[in-house]
Amino acid sequence: MATTVILGAGIIGTSTAYYLSKHQPASSIHLVEPSPELFASASGYAGGFLAKDWFSPALADLGALSFEEHRKLAEKEGGAQKWGYARSTSISLSLATRSKKRIDLWVRDGASRAEAASASPSAGVAPPWLRRGEGDAVEVISEEGTVAQVDPLQLSQFLLQKCIDAGVHLHHPAKAISIQTDVRDELSSVCVADTESSTETDIPCTNIVIAAGAWSCQVFKTLFPTSSFKLPISSLAGHSLVVTSPKWKSEHESGGCHALFLTGSPGYSPEIMSRIGGQIYIAGLNSAAEPLPDLATDSRGRISRSSIGTLRQTAKEVLGEDDVRVVREGLCFRPVTERGTPILSRVPDEYLGPSIGTRPGPEGGVYVAAGHGPWGISMSLGTGLVMAEMIQGRVLSADVSKLALKV
Repeated sequence: MATTVILGAGIIGTSTAYYLSKHQPASSIHLVEPSPELFASASGYAGGFLAKDWFSPALADLGALSFEEHRKLAEKEGGAQKWGYARSTSISLSLATRSKKRIDLWVRDGASRAEAASASPSAGVAPPWLRRGEGDAVEVISEEGTVAQVDPLQLSQFLLQKCIDAGVHLHHPAKAISIQTDVRDELSSVCVADTESSTETDIPCTNIVIAAGAWSCQVFKTLFPTSSFKLPISSLAGHSLVVTSPKWKSEHESGGCHALFLTGSPGYSPEIMSRIGGQIYIAGLNSAAEPLPDLATDSRGRISRSSIGTLRQTAKEVLGEDDVRVVREGLCFRPVTERGTPILSRVPDEYLGPSIGTRPGPEGGVYVAAGHGPWGISMSLGTGLVMAEMIQGRVLSADVSKLALKV
């Protein structure tokens, strides 16, 4: 089986390595991650909300597959204890007049993900941590068994450890700086620089997977500088808070978690999600104008006090004033595409630049798995499975034909 180098050790890259290792020697898989801290962007700072059927037709098959993979993995590996996997209920406040939108437009118009909910609104019971105001109407907007919750950082860490235990090589912190070709001008190796020791290692490989999230475009340009093609992936910055509240206790967890969607001011649609372990995640304040930092860890110096203040105010309004404690402030960068759906695709050789090709079929290829927007955690396992199947030349478990790069 061809050696595969995966550029980006976030949840998409790690999921791909995890599924690849089930059908080829794990020692033939390499994960390369330049950030000094693992999971320092969306993989560690996202909400962890999982949905089965909140997706546009292009994503529907992948969404259902991924939701099922999350369930099966949690049942097999003790996900409830290890990464907070739990059933959830999605609720909204007073959105009776909401209209259906294409959820893939979320990245451009600041819409709420609740607008793509699978169920028709019905009266529901408020979660124990929600502060109710006079006249507030709680509506359930998900069907039983179609949404769930995880802690994304713990899930990412678990998947990576499974890969390492199996024998996958992790190069960290390290950066892919160039590719080499053989006498037939076909991809033959990737040069990886250790950013701490400044040493360089040439990894013989014929398969490359670019799964670097919001940094995928830069990675492609670095490896294929003579190409006139620009990978159509950009970034969307999002601030977040993780808090605790005395109103969300372990005795409440048997009733499941909740994902609360609110209608805020224009461009701000708050999302509040309770997690196993007493934490509540608050986000929904996003910006495409925030420049992408060189490394994920550099985002810490860019956290906006104004944005955090807005989220803190939302926390007070939703949870109440009593003893809400901030555990973590965050800023992460989600990979997005103009079309609003991720790219899961082999890159046509003609996009790689003059005199650069790849071996045919599963013997070689350059692949992209990025651009999931707000659905990276939810789509992670399905994406990893489908990408592994695509790379290895196996039958795909989901129809992702509409997620390909167009030639």
